[in-house]
Amino acid sequence: MFRRFENLIDPFGQGPAGAPAPTLWAYLKQQLTPYRRWLPWMVLTGVLTALMESGLIFYSGRVVDLMADAGPADFWAVHGVEMMLALACVIILRPALVGLNHLLLEQTLSSNLQEQVRWQAHRHLLGQSVGYFQTDFAGRLSNRVMQMGPAVQESVHMMFEAILFAVTYMLGAVLVLSQIDWRLALPLVIWVGVYAVYVRYIAINVAKTSERWADGRSAATGRIVDAYGNIETVKLFAQDVEEQRYALSALRRLQTRFQRFLRMMTLLAFGSIAVNGVLILIVVGPAIVLWMQGVVSVGEVAAASALTIRLNGMSGWILWVTIRLFENMGVIREGLRSISAPHEVVDQDAAQDLIVRDAGIEVKGLTHHYGNTRGGLDGVDLQIPPSQRVGLVGPSGAGKSTLINLLLRYRDPEGGEILIDDQPICAVTQSSLRAQIGVVTQDTSLIHRSVRANIMYGNPGASEAEMIAAAKRAEAHDFILSLRDQQGRTGYDAHVGERGVTLSGGQRQRIAIARTVLKDAPILVLDEATSALDSAVEAEIQKTLMGVMQGKTVIAIAHRLSTLAQMDRILVLDKGRIAEDGSHDELLARGGLYAALWSRQSGRVERVVA
Repeated sequence: MFRRFENLIDPFGQGPAGAPAPTLWAYLKQQLTPYRRWLPWMVLTGVLTALMESGLIFYSGRVVDLMADAGPADFWAVHGVEMMLALACVIILRPALVGLNHLLLEQTLSSNLQEQVRWQAHRHLLGQSVGYFQTDFAGRLSNRVMQMGPAVQESVHMMFEAILFAVTYMLGAVLVLSQIDWRLALPLVIWVGVYAVYVRYIAINVAKTSERWADGRSAATGRIVDAYGNIETVKLFAQDVEEQRYALSALRRLQTRFQRFLRMMTLLAFGSIAVNGVLILIVVGPAIVLWMQGVVSVGEVAAASALTIRLNGMSGWILWVTIRLFENMGVIREGLRSISAPHEVVDQDAAQDLIVRDAGIEVKGLTHHYGNTRGGLDGVDLQIPPSQRVGLVGPSGAGKSTLINLLLRYRDPEGGEILIDDQPICAVTQSSLRAQIGVVTQDTSLIHRSVRANIMYGNPGASEAEMIAAAKRAEAHDFILSLRDQQGRTGYDAHVGERGVTLSGGQRQRIAIARTVLKDAPILVLDEATSALDSAVEAEIQKTLMGVMQGKTVIAIAHRLSTLAQMDRILVLDKGRIAEDGSHDELLARGGLYAALWSRQSGRVERVVA
């Protein structure tokens, strides 16, 4: 039975297209869209449950009056049938109604909504550009994703289970008291109005305080995770104390914001007790007076007293629930700053998959300054015929990495375009574009999984034999067989740690090369691909890479010019433009910037050897 209600919703379905709604209520409405068929049933069962609760208290007063009127001898004979019907409602109807309400709230709604929110938030963030993640803490983003789920789930659950129940119960109490005497209902109505104003005042302040608290929590998490993620750098530069100070400042700020939140809780407790005392005075007192005047019965006084005492206990619960609701809303608003940000790089509505025939690349008037007036690329025109191997050299900031980032559509250019086989890359899907480009970068990061999973990332459909062949071509097979992790897993099953920290730089690089070899894409980008390798291994890998390059269009970046000497063509970038273009021998013969760079590196090598 539980599973049937749990499976009414698929929390990991497609979800809404585009960015999540940026405002609180629009976002909640968006998240509740898959549940729209079941929401009316949740409302109906919740309302009926609350009305039955207030009705039971009213009926208990009637029972007192019936007992007083009939006496012990005749009570069962006169009212036995009515009592049996009332008992059936209490034993059968009420549990069934409450059970159905909780099945819908707990199994259908709560068990799915939390992970639905997290999944959709994570999926949307994965679609953000690389630049988006470069400007924020990974820890803060992950913290917001994880906090959003329970905040949304608790908020919606409280709206249905607590707020709806409480409002309906109060209305039922007013209705019951008005049936007894309108002079008992009027004070309750006034009290409810005052109570609502008080709750609203406290809740608004709590929401603001909670949002600042959540923001401080995310900032502190971001700083702590940043230190853990860069622990080698922290240790290398002996910055343990500085990292402690950096985290401590965020934790002190978090403590201050939490203390402000707790002050609101203390005011809440004090105000709640005071307001509840007034409720007893203005309802029970008049009920006793009316009984003394003979206007109401003892049973009606008992019902009014029971309703008031129940409301007295419920009012504190209602206030706490409302505060929690607004607290969660503060968390949601804070999370929406990241979660609802639209994607900076998006596929066009009519985007098609890239179809690579020859892998020719054409660059037309390519301009990108990262929103500044300088840096990046400035009107670059370039043709790379199919299967040509091109080297990129130039000083730092010349635009080499910018060209690669734009080719991969990590960013969209501010001007101009890039075409592959006459297809503008802005008009094709990002996934199909990147599927046709193999990349090995200088800063190799591996995922915290097995060696096998890391290599198979290049081609999940490859066979075990193909995966091992790729590792052998990358000169990685032998060292992989010797690996053993802390859990005793060996070889290709050994896990590499976060970002591959359990491996040396050269080992990480060779696994990354194996991954790219297995991908076997028609376009190959090498960004300082052998920079982390020692000279002996580099020579072997260079041979491997030359073999991998066969039949592919290649763009290689290298500061060590000797690694580019065998390229078909070398482009020298300077200040965002192509300063020189030609083969290694041609550029040396010109005696320009490339020749100067070559001479400088060759001279340095000769001095080192001497």
